[in-house]
This record gives sequence, structure tokens and C-alpha cells, in this order.
Amino acid sequence: MSEPSPWWMPARHADRRPFLLARGRIAARMRQWFGERDFFEVETGILQRSPGNETHLHAFATELRGSDGATALRYLRTSPEFACKKLLAAGERRIFDFARVFRNRERTALHAPEFTMLEWYRANETYDVLMQDCADLLALASEAAATKRFTFRDRSIDPALPPERLSVAEAFQRHAGIDLLATLSGQDTDCEALTAAAQSAGVQTTHDDTWGDVFSRVLVEKVEPQLGFERITILDEYPAALSSLARPSPRDPRVAERFELFACGVELANAFGELNDPVEQRRRLTQEMAEKERLYGERYPLDEEFLAALGAMPSASGIALGFDRLVMLATGASRIDQVLWTPPADAVG
Repeated sequence: MSEPSPWWMPARHADRRPFLLARGRIAARMRQWFGERDFFEVETGILQRSPGNETHLHAFATELRGSDGATALRYLRTSPEFACKKLLAAGERRIFDFARVFRNRERTALHAPEFTMLEWYRANETYDVLMQDCADLLALASEAAATKRFTFRDRSIDPALPPERLSVAEAFQRHAGIDLLATLSGQDTDCEALTAAAQSAGVQTTHDDTWGDVFSRVLVEKVEPQLGFERITILDEYPAALSSLARPSPRDPRVAERFELFACGVELANAFGELNDPVEQRRRLTQEMAEKERLYGERYPLDEEFLAALGAMPSASGIALGFDRLVMLATGASRIDQVLWTPPADAVG
């Protein structure tokens, strides 16, 4: 089998160009939408002391060299989140960022090592408002792309329909027959109970799985493939134990103010009612890095400036939306490379 031609060959670029032009129209219309609602576009820095502290996100490392020859370890950010929250602490109230972000070990039809994350934040507003933002922006993307359907592979939805809102516990019960909340007690988890329930649902587990491992396997195998059909799905109230940057729900401390957005079975966005307790945030991120070291043999430093800023940050809600994925669904593209103006170099191997 012959190798595909480079993306810059005129014939191949011509095939991708309609997707790219639609990308530009969607971005322009979104910027207009944010401007009409008194948001300011910000441009946060890419080079950071800490790339983020989530267990399963992997960063690109580099070396900062001073004029005196001294060196310091730096990272390309995996998200603009820490920087945006510092801006909230500084006094900004509504901001958005079309941020270039970098994640290692990610290369599939839906993943690229360099991509665009659209993040926006609302100070002194609840995370429920973000759900309406998402519905508005997806309908807007549909209009900008001149389509009435979002498609991915053999799946299709009408983005103009009101979203379905479903709790994670309801989704586990509906699609896997598992009583998820029975395995939770605040931040404490019952791995044995969840493992037994997962095995009964036909999900394979291993002896060294953590509660989070089993949860993720059920979510990926049984739940996510059923989400976002005919209409958008908002999967709400994730377990607090797996929501290190979100505040607990006042209704039930076992779950957090966190939702993810799905369309055509594809995860598009991840939103939080933002945790702004620096002591609790430090505890959670330290725990995340201990788990990362256990699984992958590495850890990233905590962003001390971010933790200090949390003490001055107002109550806020924030969301990260995969902009390239949204363009894929709006244009019917089957691979993320089709909607990137200059796709990144091929993965190793």
C-alpha cells in the first residue's frame, strides 16, 4: 500500500479546503457571539512551569535557557485553564481563549498532539449557564457550516434540538445496570463493589484496577457510545473523586458540579463549577500526581502561582471545548487532520 501524499500537495489540500474554510467561518461567528455577550478574548501563554496536573494527561517538556546559560525545565501547556483562572483572580469576569494546546501520547482520528481548545469562563455565574452556552454555540456552528446535521462516521444528530441532560449515575443505571452512587461516599470509593457490578455488566477488569480504572472502562465501553444520538447529551454530575478541579455539588457531595458534552458519541466539552479552595485544590492535585507517578513513573510540578491565585478567584464556572472536533462534526470530516490547516507530523511508528 502506497503512503498517502503530504498534506501540502495541491490535490490533497483541495480535498481538505472546504473543511478549513468552514473552520474559519465557525471561529469568526463564535468570536462575534462572545463579543455580543461582553466576553473578552485573551491569549494565554503556552510555555509554563506546570502543564497541568491530571493523572492521564501527558505533556511535552522543553528546556528554558537563560542568557547566562542556566537552564530550567518548562512544559507546553495541556490547557489554558490555570492561566485563565489567574485572570479571573486578577479581576476579569468573562473571558474566552482559542488556545493552542499540546498533549503527548494522543494520536487517533479524534486526537492530535497539537490542537485548539476553546475555553471560556464566567465569574459569579453557575455552571448551568454553560449548558445553554453549549447549545447556542453548537447551533451557531451548524449555521456557519451551512448544515442542519452533525455527523461522525455512521452517526448523525440535529444540533438545533434541546440537549438531553443526564446524570452519570442515571447513565450507568440505564446503559450498564450499575448503581454507581452505591459505590461512593464523598471522596471515598468502593472498588470491590464497582468491580463486581462491572463484571456483571460484561466489562472485563484486572486484579490491580482502581475504582477510577473500572469507572473509566464502564464509561468508555457501555455509556459513551450511547450518548449524543438525535440530540446533544449533557452528561452531568461526575463523581467528585474524579473531578479534581470541580467543586462538590451542594445537592450531593458524592458528585461534582461537572458535565461533559457529547454529540454523535464524541466527547466535545468538559465543564466545571470551579473549585476555588486552594488547600483542597493542593490536596487533590498532589493526589493526582502521586497516581501519575505510580502509573507512568513521572509527575509534574504544581503551579504555586495558580494555587495562590485561587484564594483571590471569585466563584466561577468554566468549560473547555475541543474546537477541532466541533468543526469535524459540523463539516462531516472523519479525521481531525482534515480540519487542521497544517496537520502535525505523523506519530512515532
